[in-house]
Amino acid sequence: MRTPLGAFIFVIIMLLLDAYVFQVIKTLSQSASPRTRTIIFSIYWAISIIAIIGFILFVFTGPDFLPRKVRTYLFATVIGLFLAKFLAVVFFLVDDIRRLIQWASGKLFFKNTEGETISEDHISRSLFLSWLGVAAGGTLFGSLVYGFSNKYNYQVKRVSLKYDNLPASFKGLKIVHFSDVHSGSFTNKEAVKHGIEKIMAQNADLVIFSGDLVNDKTIEMKDYMDAFNKIKAPMGVYSTFGNHDYGDYVSWPQDGITKAQNLKNLMQVHKDLGWRLMMDEHVALEKNGEQIALIGVQNWSAKARFPKYGDMAKAYAGTEKYPFKILISHDPSHWDAEVRPQYGDVDLTLSGHTHGMQFGVEIPGFKWSPVQYVYKQWDGLYEEGRQKLYVNPGYGFIGYPGRVGILPEITVIELT
Repeated sequence: MRTPLGAFIFVIIMLLLDAYVFQVIKTLSQSASPRTRTIIFSIYWAISIIAIIGFILFVFTGPDFLPRKVRTYLFATVIGLFLAKFLAVVFFLVDDIRRLIQWASGKLFFKNTEGETISEDHISRSLFLSWLGVAAGGTLFGSLVYGFSNKYNYQVKRVSLKYDNLPASFKGLKIVHFSDVHSGSFTNKEAVKHGIEKIMAQNADLVIFSGDLVNDKTIEMKDYMDAFNKIKAPMGVYSTFGNHDYGDYVSWPQDGITKAQNLKNLMQVHKDLGWRLMMDEHVALEKNGEQIALIGVQNWSAKARFPKYGDMAKAYAGTEKYPFKILISHDPSHWDAEVRPQYGDVDLTLSGHTHGMQFGVEIPGFKWSPVQYVYKQWDGLYEEGRQKLYVNPGYGFIGYPGRVGILPEITVIELT
């Protein structure tokens, strides 16, 4: 999108959407007075032009041209408007297809005795579908704006998991699982610290972080080290890398730092936080003379656009002797693609990555997000035979600075 051609194409699409939606706005405002119509039209085009200018500024200016917070909200608002209009257009297109079919039917089938058509050449728009489209687009945009206030609304979710093969000493083990911090997106340190206080308030035996500490660069953690280093647990804090941690989505070097050095620096950050970074390896957790295995792999995805850095065979080797195994793997597609088919004795896998798309519906008995059409396992608990997967929808956010329906989560898992 940051190429001139890509930006030009997107602006053309925005203008076409604006022109199409404007035709409907004209229809819906027919009964209004000329003065009111002028005000409506002026407001509509003023917002549309500002959105296009905002998009151009975002694409063709550097990150220091506007404050990071302003750039983030500007981009989110422009994309929100675009998506809202796009959704509204779906309804308008349905109406126009109806009108086209009705017009064609009149031309083909309804003729008088002299062979002339008796249908009208102009078929009015459906006010119902027009208003429905406007309402749908407005609701979407309104929900995205409302979602700005939810990005630090951390929810504690408690899950109890029963296993017959869990050693007696580990029954009642309490694990806090969180994922996808994306520190480069944060703009409110106090809110972030409040979430960390919630983590510590759970008094967990073990804390697990399943990847994506940063968006791209290690420097993003600079202002948050003294917050996240407060996370402690009697049995330790264990972490792994997610796809964003490798710096694959920016050009290097950055500020004189190479990609390899950035990754090395991020490894040191985990160490400085007091977290044990799991790089295709395992450790034995011991309690009262009994042991279970904790395995951690680097990012491994079954989706083509995400990397396969992890080496499950290397991480798993030597764990056969342990009666119970927990795996930390950032991308939940790893579970169906490799873990379940090849490692049937991995009892519990902890993942993140999807964020629940930061948009969806989650109410008792019903859960939906567009991300479910990409990821079969995208939020919460999944079970196949004796194996279980839990997907945490994320602690932070990226891109869209908000959450609608799918809130940031701190998962408390108790093994029984």
